[in-house]
Amino acid sequence: MYRLIKTCGRAKRGELVTPHGTIQTPVFMNVGTCGAIKGAVSSYDLENIKCQVELSNTYHLHVRPGDKLIKKLGGLHKFMVWNKPILTDSGGFQVFSLAQLRKIKEEGVYFNSHIDGRKIFMGPEESMQIQSNLGSTIAMAFDECPPALADRSYVENSVARTTRWLERCKKELDRLNLLDDTINKEQMLFGINQGAIYEDIRREHAKRISDMDLDGYAIGGLAVGESHEQMYHIIEETVPYLPQDKPTYLMGVGTPENILECVERGIDFFDCVLPARNGRHGNVYTNRGKLNMLNAMYELDDSPIDEECQCPTCKRYSRAYIRHLFKAKEMLAMRLCVIHNLYYFNNLMEEIRTSIENGNFEEYKKMRLEGYKRAKEEQVIMKRNRETGF
Repeated sequence: MYRLIKTCGRAKRGELVTPHGTIQTPVFMNVGTCGAIKGAVSSYDLENIKCQVELSNTYHLHVRPGDKLIKKLGGLHKFMVWNKPILTDSGGFQVFSLAQLRKIKEEGVYFNSHIDGRKIFMGPEESMQIQSNLGSTIAMAFDECPPALADRSYVENSVARTTRWLERCKKELDRLNLLDDTINKEQMLFGINQGAIYEDIRREHAKRISDMDLDGYAIGGLAVGESHEQMYHIIEETVPYLPQDKPTYLMGVGTPENILECVERGIDFFDCVLPARNGRHGNVYTNRGKLNMLNAMYELDDSPIDEECQCPTCKRYSRAYIRHLFKAKEMLAMRLCVIHNLYYFNNLMEEIRTSIENGNFEEYKKMRLEGYKRAKEEQVIMKRNRETGF
């Protein structure tokens, strides 16, 4: 059950009560595609960096180690030792990302495994069965994610098929939730709005899936080739046609700037691989912009990544030490930076929630965006000075 606590313009402060705990929104979901955060970050670590929801991928866990094996071991929560909410992506994004390895038909999608080439079939029923075996808190409907700049006729046909698939997903999950051996009999279902950058298709699809009275609604198919301005426009055009009394999830987005802009447009849930991916390469987020820990300027810097940050990394380790670890190719370097970045994103969401509660989200957003912009300008000047010797 979703409860809307307060609004500030279109920005929403809410909470979603689930079988595995209450999610305070807006929320950033930490991405553990295969049941783990890349960068040697454990479930125990997630508890210490303000993580509310962990996100895993249906397709990847089906391929390895296998959803039936995970069910035999008690489900994904027990398998990865995480007792808070888990959202499982449906495998639909792999319809987009594995375009060279799949064939789409009305019944579903035929894949060749990216690991060993074996043939895999996944349709709406199979996706729901896999997610039921995993026992996740929230299951995502199986959909097709067309390219953002795809031809209109292709998008129309794709969205119509996604709607038919959603009806099949709902029917199948309702059946699975009644079975005696189902791990999570209260598994929730989020539907996905598609339509590329065609605002009229987006609006009509939003109306159609809203009538199905699902537990939540996602906006998919963005951040896959369109500009930020196009993405923001589509969100503005779509969100008003989704139920305000249900959570709204923007899939695969994004940077701190993206999150602030999209919260303002009514988004509750976010996920993105960027904080972990960037952390593994030494790029860390701060309120004064993104820093590169491999930079020579940090060789003798004994200050933390961010003096304002209360994450486990910043409480203990210096920039100089972290830079040394990267140069020495020690795995600890990646781990410390990923922990910092995830904490930064989770803490950012906490500050956003507080600002909405206090009725000053617009001022908070302006302050953060101006800080990020100023930091980028300063970094450009510093780089130019280093290159010219000043």
